[in-house]
Amino acid sequence: MNLPLIPIFPLKRLTDICISGVLIIVCLPVFFIIFVVMSLNMLICPEDRGQFIYREKRISRGKPFFIFKLRMVKQKFADQAYQTNTCIRDFEDDLQQLTWTGRYVLKNRYLDELPQVFNIFKGDMSLVGPRPLAVPLVKAQMDRGITFRYQIIAGWTSIGQIQYKGIVIDQQCNREDLDQQYVDYCFNHHQWQIWCFDMWVLFRTIRVVIEGKGI
Repeated sequence: MNLPLIPIFPLKRLTDICISGVLIIVCLPVFFIIFVVMSLNMLICPEDRGQFIYREKRISRGKPFFIFKLRMVKQKFADQAYQTNTCIRDFEDDLQQLTWTGRYVLKNRYLDELPQVFNIFKGDMSLVGPRPLAVPLVKAQMDRGITFRYQIIAGWTSIGQIQYKGIVIDQQCNREDLDQQYVDYCFNHHQWQIWCFDMWVLFRTIRVVIEGKGI
């Protein structure tokens, strides 16, 4: 598949490494607290027992990688998602399928996404870019002629994500359109301009998390 690729800009990559590295260190106590809460939850509720971390194959710049997530759903649903190659997000939307920790601790502040700082540090993802989708969903997009997930590194957050989570940027655009606009922006602007735009998206993302939009 010969598609034009967005370069891995040195400034963007350096920012990803620095911020994700700091977040890994700063969030170590948070990880510890979450693991303690999950352990107590699994001790009290047998049906919530299972893996702490869920891995799912996603696509970033045309390459498959395993994204890390704190498990929010009961293990039987996580196993079902893995065995059927279904996106686990389909199960996370149903509150009845969530563990106690997933429902009351992780979901309302998007803490299940926190382990992805390691994906960013490794270079699988960037801080800002279209959210990575599971392989079947990317294939479905490709069948509709949407190719940008093979052209750009996936991101932790994006303009499409923050609109979806509650901050409306353009009422006429859906999340897919906004992600495409970001990709087009990266093709046509200098890395300093892209960096400034990324900082704006990160600032808006912090607002979404603080306000709990989309809960």
